[in-house]
Amino acid sequence: MELAHSLLLNEEAYNQLGEFQKAEFIFEWLQFLEKLLPVTSRADIRENQKKLVEQLTSLLNNSPGPPTRRLLAKNLAVLYSTGDTFSVYQTIDKCNELIRSKDDSPSYLPTKLAAVVCLGYLYKKLGRILGNSFTDTVGNVLKAMKNAESQGRYEIMLSLQNILNGLGAAAIPCHRDIYKAARSCLTDRSMAVRCAAAKCLLELQNEAIFMWSTDLDSVVTLCFKSFEGSNYDVRLAVSKLLGTILARALTSKQITASTKHNFRRVSLEDVMELLGTGFLRGSCGFLRASGDMLKGTSSVSRDVRVGVTQAYVVFVSTLGAQWLERNFSAFLSYILDLVSQSHPKAVQSAMDAIGCRRCVSFILRATVGGLLGEKAQIAAAKEICQAIWKLKKVVDAAISDGNLETKINTTDVTASQHVLVCALQELGSLIHGLGTTAAPLLQDSSAGVLEAVISVILHPSISVRLTAAWCLRCIAVALPSHVSLLLDRCIERLSALKSCPEAVTGYSFAVAALLGAVKHCPLGIPHGKGKVIMTVAEDLLCSASQNSRISLQRMQAGWLLIAALMTLGPAVVQHHLPRILLLWKCIFPSSPKDLETEKTRGDAFTWQVTLEGRAGALCAIKSFVSHCAGLLTDEVVQRLLPPLPSAVDLLTQLSSIYKSYGNSLKTPSTVYRQKLYELLAVLPPKAYEGDFSAILKELVTDLTVTDSQIDASAFLLPSLCHENDLLLLGPLLQETDHRFIEEQLLLGNSIAGGSLEYDPYSIYEKFAKGDSVPKPLPPALSVISAASRLFGVMFSHITESHRFQVLEQLLNSIKQTKGSRQQIVQLHVVSAFSTSLKHLANCKGSLGSEEVRRSALMLVMGALESNNPLLRCAAAECWARLAQVVSDSAFTAGLAQVSFDKLKSARDVVSRTGHSLALGCLYRYLGGISSTQHLNACVGILYTLSQDSTSPDVQAWALHSLSLIVDLAGPLYHVHVEPTLSLVLMLLLSVPPAYAEVHQSLGRCLNALITTLGPELQGSSTAVSALRTSCLLGCAVMQDNPDCLVQAQAISCLQQLHMFAPRHVNLSNLVSCLCMNLCSSYLLLRRAVVACLRQLVQREAAEVSEYAVALVKESKEDFTPDVNIREIGLEGALLGLLDKELDPRLCQDIRETLTHMLTSMAVEKLSFWLKLCKDVLAASADFNTVASIDTTQEEETAKGDDVSVLTSDSDDRFHPFRNPRWSTRVFAAECVCKIISQCENAGSAHFDITLAQERKQRDSRDDFLVLHLADLVRMAFMAATDHSDQLRLSGLQMLQIIVRKFAAVPEPEFPGHVILEQYQANVGAALRPAFAPETPPDVTAKACQVCSAWIASGVVSDLNDLRRVHQLLVSSLLKVQAGKEAQNEQYNESTSTMEVLAVLKAWAEVYIVAIEKQKNQCDTHKHSLKIVNSSEESYRDVTFSASGLLDLVQADLGTLSKLWLAALQDFALLTLPPEYASQLPAEGGTFYTAETIENARPHYYSSWALILYATALWLTSTGFIVVDPDEGVTNLSRPVTPTTMCQDSSTRPLVKSPEDVNTDRFHLILGISVEFLCSPGSDAAMENIIACLHALQALFDVPWPRSKIGGDQELGVELLNVLHRLILTRESPDIQLAALEVVRLILFAAQEHVKEKRRSAEVDDGAAEKETLPEFGEGKDTGGLVPGKSLVFATLELCVCILVRQLPQLNPKLTCSPAVPPGKHLLLSEDGSRLVAAALVILSDVPAICSPEGSVSVLPTILYLIIGVLKETAVKLRDGQLPLTVAASLQALKGLLSSPMARAEKSQNAWTDLLRSALVTVLDCWDRVDGLLQELDEISLLTAITVFVMSTSPEVTTVECLQKRCIEKFKTTLDSKDPLVQCKCYQLLHSIFQHPNKTVSYPYIHSLAPSVVGKLQETEKAKPENAAELQVIQEGIKVVTALTAAAEEQHRAHLVACFLPILISFLLDENALVSATISAKNLHEFALQTLMQIGPQYSSVFKKLMASSPTMKARLESAIKGNQESIKVKTSKHAKNPGKSSSIQLKTNFL
Repeated sequence: MELAHSLLLNEEAYNQLGEFQKAEFIFEWLQFLEKLLPVTSRADIRENQKKLVEQLTSLLNNSPGPPTRRLLAKNLAVLYSTGDTFSVYQTIDKCNELIRSKDDSPSYLPTKLAAVVCLGYLYKKLGRILGNSFTDTVGNVLKAMKNAESQGRYEIMLSLQNILNGLGAAAIPCHRDIYKAARSCLTDRSMAVRCAAAKCLLELQNEAIFMWSTDLDSVVTLCFKSFEGSNYDVRLAVSKLLGTILARALTSKQITASTKHNFRRVSLEDVMELLGTGFLRGSCGFLRASGDMLKGTSSVSRDVRVGVTQAYVVFVSTLGAQWLERNFSAFLSYILDLVSQSHPKAVQSAMDAIGCRRCVSFILRATVGGLLGEKAQIAAAKEICQAIWKLKKVVDAAISDGNLETKINTTDVTASQHVLVCALQELGSLIHGLGTTAAPLLQDSSAGVLEAVISVILHPSISVRLTAAWCLRCIAVALPSHVSLLLDRCIERLSALKSCPEAVTGYSFAVAALLGAVKHCPLGIPHGKGKVIMTVAEDLLCSASQNSRISLQRMQAGWLLIAALMTLGPAVVQHHLPRILLLWKCIFPSSPKDLETEKTRGDAFTWQVTLEGRAGALCAIKSFVSHCAGLLTDEVVQRLLPPLPSAVDLLTQLSSIYKSYGNSLKTPSTVYRQKLYELLAVLPPKAYEGDFSAILKELVTDLTVTDSQIDASAFLLPSLCHENDLLLLGPLLQETDHRFIEEQLLLGNSIAGGSLEYDPYSIYEKFAKGDSVPKPLPPALSVISAASRLFGVMFSHITESHRFQVLEQLLNSIKQTKGSRQQIVQLHVVSAFSTSLKHLANCKGSLGSEEVRRSALMLVMGALESNNPLLRCAAAECWARLAQVVSDSAFTAGLAQVSFDKLKSARDVVSRTGHSLALGCLYRYLGGISSTQHLNACVGILYTLSQDSTSPDVQAWALHSLSLIVDLAGPLYHVHVEPTLSLVLMLLLSVPPAYAEVHQSLGRCLNALITTLGPELQGSSTAVSALRTSCLLGCAVMQDNPDCLVQAQAISCLQQLHMFAPRHVNLSNLVSCLCMNLCSSYLLLRRAVVACLRQLVQREAAEVSEYAVALVKESKEDFTPDVNIREIGLEGALLGLLDKELDPRLCQDIRETLTHMLTSMAVEKLSFWLKLCKDVLAASADFNTVASIDTTQEEETAKGDDVSVLTSDSDDRFHPFRNPRWSTRVFAAECVCKIISQCENAGSAHFDITLAQERKQRDSRDDFLVLHLADLVRMAFMAATDHSDQLRLSGLQMLQIIVRKFAAVPEPEFPGHVILEQYQANVGAALRPAFAPETPPDVTAKACQVCSAWIASGVVSDLNDLRRVHQLLVSSLLKVQAGKEAQNEQYNESTSTMEVLAVLKAWAEVYIVAIEKQKNQCDTHKHSLKIVNSSEESYRDVTFSASGLLDLVQADLGTLSKLWLAALQDFALLTLPPEYASQLPAEGGTFYTAETIENARPHYYSSWALILYATALWLTSTGFIVVDPDEGVTNLSRPVTPTTMCQDSSTRPLVKSPEDVNTDRFHLILGISVEFLCSPGSDAAMENIIACLHALQALFDVPWPRSKIGGDQELGVELLNVLHRLILTRESPDIQLAALEVVRLILFAAQEHVKEKRRSAEVDDGAAEKETLPEFGEGKDTGGLVPGKSLVFATLELCVCILVRQLPQLNPKLTCSPAVPPGKHLLLSEDGSRLVAAALVILSDVPAICSPEGSVSVLPTILYLIIGVLKETAVKLRDGQLPLTVAASLQALKGLLSSPMARAEKSQNAWTDLLRSALVTVLDCWDRVDGLLQELDEISLLTAITVFVMSTSPEVTTVECLQKRCIEKFKTTLDSKDPLVQCKCYQLLHSIFQHPNKTVSYPYIHSLAPSVVGKLQETEKAKPENAAELQVIQEGIKVVTALTAAAEEQHRAHLVACFLPILISFLLDENALVSATISAKNLHEFALQTLMQIGPQYSSVFKKLMASSPTMKARLESAIKGNQESIKVKTSKHAKNPGKSSSIQLKTNFL
């Protein structure tokens, strides 16, 4: 194929190829040429033009296939337009010649067609350049059309369209001729020709004025004719033509002179009349129609009506949304008039009426729902209300003067019903779509929406009453706050008008519909409503028999209410279950005898009532089973069963009853059957085993009843076919935008589809699609689908012999019927049998013996050869399922063989299609039927069938089957891939485009082949690359196909290719193809586009986005999508599409695509994304017209500018998003939140304004989130104050995120302030509306979170400013205190739980923050006292804010603490396991009611943790001393405390002691915490765990709770075990640190307890001998610790766990293993170090709670761990700092060594031994293997040795061998080259030399003093170079000074005499001082100072020395003189000890 890539055709390569390869080669070359020509230079083209033209025109004679001829024509046109045009006339002549040719043979046809196509493209591209030649061409083409066959007519029409497009107005001379030709083609028998003609006429009307002026009527009539017998594509094309022409006629202004005299202006009325004619009378013209109309025979064919309906929509869409807004009321009246009484014929039969109503609904939905923004929709809703009011008046008038002309009026009333149904449906859908944004509409009393709907509930027509009820349901779903009010209103009317039949049914429908809406309203309805409804229902049922006039209605209403009540779920139903079961039992006769007497008694009417009532009861129980499965215990099932046998008995008697009482019982008996079947299908079959045979008999009768004329295939079968196979049956079964009306055409002429009045019980069920009206089928059909479902369930439960009988019976009944009836019976039987096979397969059952199989096979076989394609499809599926159920390979092979034989012998289309599909389906259920032989046979047969060009159907079915086999045969298929691919390509290149179904099947084959090849497609071998090229070629052919569904296939194939071989797919071409089709009118194509985009942007979002924009910029005229990609990019285009699109699956894909793009690009294109979101959200601002913000006076100034900004945005400049829907705005708000989190991951500059501004200055392309803060706040504000509740929630969520993320960003211009402070007015204004009384509780709850976040963030420091937001929380708290009495009656009780807990949680958060701030303050205060007091003002400011915050809470703390405790008490009760349910308080808790306990749980789970923490803090702040100012100390906490809640007053003690109250509270908090921490679910939020641990910390911070836990060792151990488990399961360092802190406090509590016991024992036994004191602490006398009981053991376990997790080398098992290389040091992370440090602190405290013996047993472990950490982490750091872990281990070591146990007599010896061993271990660290010494830090080890020397008793370290080694270490370290090390060493020696015990210090002094002095003497020669060396000398001097002080008298003089000369040598004289370095100067000063101190101390020695050495004396004097002045200053400075540095702090730390 590479050879095809050249400018000229490579003829040499071409001639070597076979026939088929040539076609491929040519196509590849033409494709390459198409890309190459536009980018080749003009000169090159001219050079090769002659040759190229020759090659291209010669190809015309090669009979090119359809795609090739199109490409060929395009290339010729491009060649002439870029090169020279002089030879173009020759080419045109040649084409005309070819067209004129007389050769009519099929082989010559492609050449003719290619010539036609070439002409079209040449004229399209070159247009007027071709001047006058076009008249001849057009004449020639039209002449050729006269005897052309359909392909020719098709291509000629398309060619004429291109010619017209290219010539524009120049073609006027030919317009009439073309018009005439196109007219005839528009009613052509070939559908493809009709489509082409419609396109041609659409092009023609651009210039041909006569089409929409003088000839308008005839064009319209022509279009109507064209609709007759049309298919979906024709309707789409012709309706586009018709709608466009009418819109053009309506809007045209210019009238040319020639047409002026006979031109009439067309008004909207004329247009509507024209369309109305088609809608009402069809295509049969005006005169003829009237004659038929008079006879009453004519009925409009459905396809005309559906086509006209689509034309209405095109007409309005073309005129646009603004036109519709202006003319809506006129338009509405015309549309509703279509079903009004002025055209009685249109709605004379129920079927016609339903069809017309659907069409009218569709027109309104597509225009009002699709085009208008929210504002306009509200206006439209008001108009619709007006229409309803008008009709209502007509009806009222008709009813009131009913006695005069009763007859006329009743027709009036019934005629108005259809208009009302349409109006109510549209009103319902409108409000459903508007959601809570419709609130203003309902509040507007002038519109009176609710009044209008409720007033129509009494309409005489049942369908109007039902639709009104459905409309109420829509209102309830949209506005949940209205559900309760509407229910109350309807129940009240129902009770009041009990004796009016219309009212009883109307209001019961309304109540049922509203109950159905409750499950769509998360906030629910009050629990008590269920009781009210149950009472009303019972009342209706009991009073039904009192008044025969309305007994039927009452019976139906009562059961309807009970059935609807079930949808409220088990929580409500369980309270009424006994009453319901009683009613159920009473409605059926209790024995067969009663049934007999019943039969003898009644008349037709009583039977009607009885059957209605029983059907209702069956329906109610079915509703119970499906909605309350949780209540179906065995006991309840037993109570449900008794009436079933009598229900079945009645079923068997129905036919005899029906015979005796005649036709009036037909419908009730059918409905009864249907409801019984439906109930039995959901009950377990075991329940009615005894009645199996009776029921089956009835089922068989129902399925084979012969009087049924209705072909129900369209309802029964699609669910039984596989969705992929349905694609074979054309667009009617596929999802399209017009599915709602197109559905009618699927059904036979005898039914029009479902409608609500067929089954009122469907009004409360969940609908398939959100807002579409439920469409139950007529009972005659429903009963068949119910029967086939039940048959499926039962067949799998009956015995084999019974199965055989049933199947034989079914087969016989098929044989007995003939003709169309036979087909109908066959259809019912196959659907029932297929369902049973499905059930058998699901329960893994077997079919049975050989004879059962044979019957089954016969049954399916007959259907496989049925004329109905849908039935064939279902039969093929059934055939495969049969094989699946039998699952015997011989049987399967037999089935396949049957099909093989049939396919070989049969010639008819029907059996060939059926059996070829059956072969493919077999693979679906049996995978690769593993024999290759079988596969080869299948593939061979299907290859042959797919090339049968005489029947496109056979081709399509065979190819579809082949695609299934390719897909399912797996790796076995690999051998066939190449030939199959060639076959697919050959067919793609040769099958005419009119056979779209063949192309679609080819597309599926290609897709399956690509999947089969999979990742192999990436390969580079020649074979693979040939396959890949073929795949790409196939995709290219399909992309060029005119059929949209084929293009969709092409896109999904390319998507697959991109997944497997991304490098080989040309992304820019693919993206441009996607952008072109983004707004296609075909739903499936749009879905394919978005699905592909979704995949592409996951990998290459940026590239996709760039290509899209580049494409729009490059392309001139041929790309004008409905979306503005140029301005708003692909992202904006997708957002716009999301707003218009109604298909949920597509919307979901768009959201995901945008989310992927956002994740990968939002940070780089920040401004772009924020602007997009802002544009979408700003639309809501101008919708609300900022009036909703009630700004108080003080805020006016601050708010003024914000308001102006908000309103100024809404001017009518270019606004990319006109009125987006609320759901789109919610999505935009979610996007903003995602953008913030993306920025958070991207870097700190996004949240640091100074850094952001700096970087922005450096590179202006950089963009940071913090620079857009104003926009973010404004967006959040706009969203939070919208009418839509969902948007308010998103806006508040956004606000919360902004507050959390930006709270700490400082404002650079005003130090001490933060950047968010300037937005406090906006935040206040956004929050205030959420606390208004009418706001839904979920919004208020969310707002509480934002309030607490805002107050806690500390953004606002001024209390007065904070008060505004604080006030909102205070008002909520008052509401909470009001308690249950003040609860909202609109929603479920659990919503008030949600709100209360949200308020309490918000207060808890504020309180926690206030306490934390106060704590930090105390710390900083203590700290700041040490610092100089310069910062006092700022400090005062801070305290003010923190204590101020605390003051704000303090006022309400008394109330809050009670409420918090009550909430925790509730939570504790709710977490009890189910077996304690009986102990829960009967009336519920403080904040929840017993009935709504399940709904309340989640709210407690989301808020308990912070409340717990706050309560713990409050209890600790009061120190558990409870004083309630109102009630004195005695009656502690009356309102609600944990102690009083669960007791009734009789058992409650009058006063509880404070100790008891405290104990209860302590156990409440501890209990909740331990329960939660024991098993926090894997989804438990981090913050809950942390809050829980913090609460425990707070609890143990005060003595009283510590005494509780210290005294209860078991409790302590349990807590430690829980914490240990938490540490094991949670990796988060924060959680682990918090847990360790709790451990420390528990240990501390135990220490206090032990101390206390020891102290009291000493006090008691003061006189006694010391030895007799009992031992306290763990380990008693033996030192043994019991795991599980021992606190010490538990603590050690936990610490070891932490240490080994961080430092695995500590685990001795690991150390010995090769996994851990010895001596490798790990630098721990900061968190790791902190954890290790915390664990070490705990370890060093352990001995304190042991007895002496106990301490001996734990000491080795503790020492091992502490020294282990030291060893493993003592690594040198650059700055000489000690690592945190080392510091901690030294600290722990010191704590341990100074433990009193080391000196206690019982343990002293053991301790001494162990400590010596530990010292040896430390010393051994030096002698590491393999010279790894340098890694270790000598300083840390030396410090450790020093700690040993200083902290232990002398006998530990004075052992000679140890002492010697220690001294050795110091010696080597003193000689270190590193000044830092030396310095440290001196400091340590300094402390050792001062040790009070001489036995310890002397050996060191003797060994080391000489070398220290020696070092100082050396320094005389080499002066210090830098600060570090200087410090070494200073430390040396200090050591010697200390030595001098410590020396004995006799040696001191000698020492001083050595020391003074050294000091004097450091002094400088005046001259040297000037030029000396800083270090030398500092040394000089230090030496001088030391001399001044020492001199006076040892004056005699000093004087002696001065006298003996004059030079020294002179030097000293000059230094003193020269420095006299500065010394004064210096000494004052140095008084604080000059060398004070970090090293000294360490000294105080460890020693």
